[in-house]
Amino acid sequence: MSKNKMIFGFHAVTSRLRHEASSVEEIFVDVGRNDRRMTDLVANAKSLGVRVMPVDSSRLDKIVGTHRHQGVIAFAQQISLARNLDELLDAIEGPPLLLVLDGITDPHNLGACLRVADGAGAHAVIVPKDRAVGLNATAAKVASGAAENVPYITVTNLARTLRDLKDRDIWLIGTSDDGEKNLYQSDFTGPTALVMGSEGEGMRRLTRETCDMLVSIPMFGTVESLNVSVASGVCLYEARRQRLVKEG
Repeated sequence: MSKNKMIFGFHAVTSRLRHEASSVEEIFVDVGRNDRRMTDLVANAKSLGVRVMPVDSSRLDKIVGTHRHQGVIAFAQQISLARNLDELLDAIEGPPLLLVLDGITDPHNLGACLRVADGAGAHAVIVPKDRAVGLNATAAKVASGAAENVPYITVTNLARTLRDLKDRDIWLIGTSDDGEKNLYQSDFTGPTALVMGSEGEGMRRLTRETCDMLVSIPMFGTVESLNVSVASGVCLYEARRQRLVKEG
């Protein structure tokens, strides 16, 4: 079996074929699926010169470790959207918009955060190497192709990375229930790194203390907080809205 990166699910595999078809080594598909979605994917892969291997669904379950693969698994070469944070920041035109995730351990949350980051046009997602789930196949599937498009940068020391961002005049805005301002009273039009903590524990103490300011998301119903991916989407799209208004 290939030692390359495993990608599964229609959105993730289709996105890799669309953007980096040459990196795809082979695709395994459920021999029992002959619907239009599957036949289109197989035809597209073959037209791009990618080998397609029909196999039993039980084999796909065994490869992935779950039945939630939608009948399609690809093995592809690792691609790097940015080798490091400095390279990324040097290439950005206009004020950066970054999403920093501190302590996200659920791959479904990570995948959903990548998806909203892509949708809102964030330039990168930054995560610590420790106390984080990592970009595994489940996170990539939930991201629905965003993992192939949004630079995902893992750093050894998050607090030091945040200080480096401040040295580049990037404003660190953390989210907290006790923020001094709410989301809609805050300015996201300049260089911004939005810092999100885990849903249960929030940001770690040092991460929180390194932020330039803390903002809260107004809650108008009975729930006290939002899932981290939903909160990320709310904040990123408010930042994008403000930037579009400023651009006129």
